Amino acid sequence: MLGFHNGVMDTFRFTLASGRVVGGAEFGNRSSSDVVVLCHPAPGSSLFDPDPDATTAANVRVIALDRPGYGPSQLDGGGPVSVRRAAEDVAEYLDEQGITTASAVGWSAGGRVALALAAAQPEVVCRVAVVATPAPDSEVPWVGDDNRAVLESFRSMSSADATAALTAFIDEYRGAKPTGAALLADLTTPGADGPLLMRARDRLIDMLDRAAEQGNVGMAADMVSYTLMDLGFELDRVRAKTLLLYGGGDPAVGERHATWHEQRIANARIEVVAGAGHLVVVPSWHRVLAHLVPPE
Repeated sequence: MLGFHNGVMDTFRFTLASGRVVGGAEFGNRSSSDVVVLCHPAPGSSLFDPDPDATTAANVRVIALDRPGYGPSQLDGGGPVSVRRAAEDVAEYLDEQGITTASAVGWSAGGRVALALAAAQPEVVCRVAVVATPAPDSEVPWVGDDNRAVLESFRSMSSADATAALTAFIDEYRGAKPTGAALLADLTTPGADGPLLMRARDRLIDMLDRAAEQGNVGMAADMVSYTLMDLGFELDRVRAKTLLLYGGGDPAVGERHATWHEQRIANARIEVVAGAGHLVVVPSWHRVLAHLVPPE
């Protein structure tokens, strides 16, 4: 593992047993025994602390890995990329670090990875927070008719070919090398999230600049993994105490998505933050950490 310091974050590259390289970041108190795994959105990367003051106050060690195609994380020959595979990467890193107990949180698309990790590692993951994570589009529609039609046109392909085709499609309208500033709209709710951008804009852009280091392939691989592929795990296998945190002002991924998850996770409860948009993770990071690492 090769690590270096970037401001208040330690970024690293980790070689998995398969030989594939994944990138990541650690921040907070690196010596703390309270470990929180943070799974990033799509697009997104490991380079994001939702609220540095809350992280410091909670005295936790936060670990985040870049999913394949984001940052320096390799795609393993083009695929397949799956939600379960992303969780397996996290589990391997935790094992290499000697971490036997942790909690997990996923923002937006990252919520699926946090849940997959909890389902596969119930002896490791004690608590989970799912923040603004969409339900499957087939269950609670959210992708939009035009985007759904494009994705469906790739369904008969292998995951690797679908990822390549979707990458080329995204390149056509977004450009092959988007900037972090240009990607902000993918993660924000107009109106509801406006004031939060003053607090988090620079951190979000840093995260998204890293996300786009390989272009749009990470976003394409993510979209294929959760729209055209089976998730690779069952939600009823999640036994960890789970917080479902959603923004009341998020019209795309709101309470209907929270309810869908609650109906399938045995030990889950919903909290809706009035007026908050898709950036609900920023003002609620202290609440997320209080759930994941409750005071003794």
